Amino acid sequence: MKKTFILRLCSGQVFILYLTSFILYSSANAFAVEIAPRISDREIIEGLANIRGDVKELRAEIKRLDEGQKAIQQQIADTNRRIDDLKESNNKRFDTLQWMLGLFITIALSIMGIMGRILWNQQKKLTQIETSLEAQKEELSFLKSLIEKLQTLIEKLLPPRGVL
Repeated sequence: MKKTFILRLCSGQVFILYLTSFILYSSANAFAVEIAPRISDREIIEGLANIRGDVKELRAEIKRLDEGQKAIQQQIADTNRRIDDLKESNNKRFDTLQWMLGLFITIALSIMGIMGRILWNQQKKLTQIETSLEAQKEELSFLKSLIEKLQTLIEKLLPPRGVL
């Protein structure tokens, strides 16, 4: 058991050694330092001046973009306000249209009701007139039959015409 432990310990140390040498060899380029060329103070000042100029230009550009963004937001707000106004006017138009349509339907139904009532009364009167005419027709036929009987009776009672 001691032998296996020692063998494992030794093999682990060998593995760590190989791993360490691989890491050091592969990262050897990372430890390399390149020497930069010397820059004069004048070049540094010119570079800083260029950077400051670029920073000023960027600030001016940012300011211009902010102003543009504010203008766009104002246009969006104006557009939203116009859309709201259009919605309001459309709602008013639809309310007016709905009111007019309701009024038209009410008037149409009233006229139809009045016409129905008139037709109902006329039909009722026509039925009464037809009933009375039927009764009068029967009375007339009865009166005609009475007149015919009276004529035959008068003819029988009167002497013939050429006799007197």
